[in-house]
Amino acid sequence: MKEIFIGNYGLAQVGQTLTATGWVANIRHHGKLAFIELRDREGLLQVFVSGEIADFTKLEELKKEDVLAVTGQVVQREERFVNKAIKSGQVELRAEKIEVIASSKPLPFELDQHAHTGEDLRQRYRYLDLRREQMTNNLKLRHQVTSAIRDYLNQLDFLEVETPYLTKSTPEGARDFLVPSRVFKNQFYALPQSPQMLKQLLMGAGLERYYQIVRCFRDEDLRGDRQPEFTQVDLELSFASEEEIRALVEAMLKAVVQKTRGLELPQAFPTISYEEAMSRFGSDKPDTRFGLELKSLTDLCRDNDSLLIKKALDSQEELMGICVPDAAAAFSKKQLSHFYQEVKEFGCSRLVSLQLENGQLSGDLASALEAESEAVIERFEARDGDLILLVMAKKRRAQEALGHLRIEVAKALELIDPSLLHFLWVVDWPLLEWNEDQNRYQAMHHPFTQGIFEDGQEPGENPGQLGSRAYDIVLNGYEIGGGSLRIHDRKAQEAMFELLGMSREDYERDFGFFLEALDYGFPPHGGLALGLDRLVMILAGEENIRQVIAFPKNGTGFDPMLESPSLVDPRQVKELHLELKN
Repeated sequence: MKEIFIGNYGLAQVGQTLTATGWVANIRHHGKLAFIELRDREGLLQVFVSGEIADFTKLEELKKEDVLAVTGQVVQREERFVNKAIKSGQVELRAEKIEVIASSKPLPFELDQHAHTGEDLRQRYRYLDLRREQMTNNLKLRHQVTSAIRDYLNQLDFLEVETPYLTKSTPEGARDFLVPSRVFKNQFYALPQSPQMLKQLLMGAGLERYYQIVRCFRDEDLRGDRQPEFTQVDLELSFASEEEIRALVEAMLKAVVQKTRGLELPQAFPTISYEEAMSRFGSDKPDTRFGLELKSLTDLCRDNDSLLIKKALDSQEELMGICVPDAAAAFSKKQLSHFYQEVKEFGCSRLVSLQLENGQLSGDLASALEAESEAVIERFEARDGDLILLVMAKKRRAQEALGHLRIEVAKALELIDPSLLHFLWVVDWPLLEWNEDQNRYQAMHHPFTQGIFEDGQEPGENPGQLGSRAYDIVLNGYEIGGGSLRIHDRKAQEAMFELLGMSREDYERDFGFFLEALDYGFPPHGGLALGLDRLVMILAGEENIRQVIAFPKNGTGFDPMLESPSLVDPRQVKELHLELKN
């Protein structure tokens, strides 16, 4: 085992005779002398090879990514030859003996940080891709994050408890990954979407403070910040208020940022309600690193005579938009047409663009808004040269469309400072949301979230108006965690299931074990789950969580390196009492 990684060699090693082991990153041959850049996990070390040593001839066959053991003396470089770009840049190793431990075939792609290689090829040879400095640093950052979290929670007397991967399929979220049982014919385990009920049962078991850095599995459509298997930081507390849980998580995240970025975040994270987030930013996970906040014009246009606006308002649609400073001429007709196609996906009937010039509005609908123009300009606090983008749609759809549009515009105009870390809490969530496809209510977070009921109010009264004790933590426009106070009373839990349209037979079958546990003195409790992959992705400055996972699936859920999923031996299928169809 190495006493010190070669990438960390420095002045403390000068004068020592050491054996440096690593991979050949580069070779510079100058006839009677040569330089080898040797690489290990911590970086590069320059090796000077004189033509006078016996092993000099070995360099003729040496190739990139060969594994070497080089013995020699560490010497200090002259000031003019110091390489400030690497940690070991003040020293070099003067080779006395070179041993080729393993040779490498020609690489399928260059490992240079600036080489552009398709992601499919990189994933097929992931073990090579991980040798690149950027990828190694991402995994080191991930380790720093998890160790900081463990250190923080351990000092607060949390217990790290593992929960099973083979669990029961329950109808509470995305599709489950199912595992057929060989022993129990025609029956299946499910891989856990999260340890939700299990961590609640640990509270019923009296452990009081639990955490786990745990694998979770969801069979859902993929995107840049999703994988079919992912890691979350799961924690649960008994006898804690919502404010105490949020304060604990906030302090933990500050400790993570301090360890990984060296930044102190002295200010409390801002807190906004779900409704405020939607009305100001058009998103329940708003990116607050830039402005472009939404403004509604509906109240200004109640008496507008334009047939288009009148028809929209009569149909209970809203007129709202964003103002983009100094962008009156920033976008071509083609780009604006692209934005229109984007907002159409959210159900908006049209996208209106207005420019402010010499204190006057011009462009689409400018004449229709002539009577309200001063009020519109004041509402947006617009100035000459600004661009105003408006949409018309049902309130929530209009908000979501503009929430998407403000991100697209900010990216196009480079309004987002990537160095910033903007955390905030989103609170006061609705308990339920209406699922139009299934014609029923579904849980906004999950079925175990504690609801807020007025005195004397029955849960079934106006279910769409019920609030909850839920809270999300957001960073730079990503939801990195969500939690709530949980239901700890059996009658309240049964009432919640019934609000979701479940019959007693259904919830006794699927959740009977959990309901029974609530009969045995269950404490009040709550918690939160952080998406570890997303958090590390943001801290690493990456745009895809595949960049911070050692062996991820690609965008279709396939692993090009392992060639998985794959066909299996028919005998295995038969043992599981399954029959494959063409």
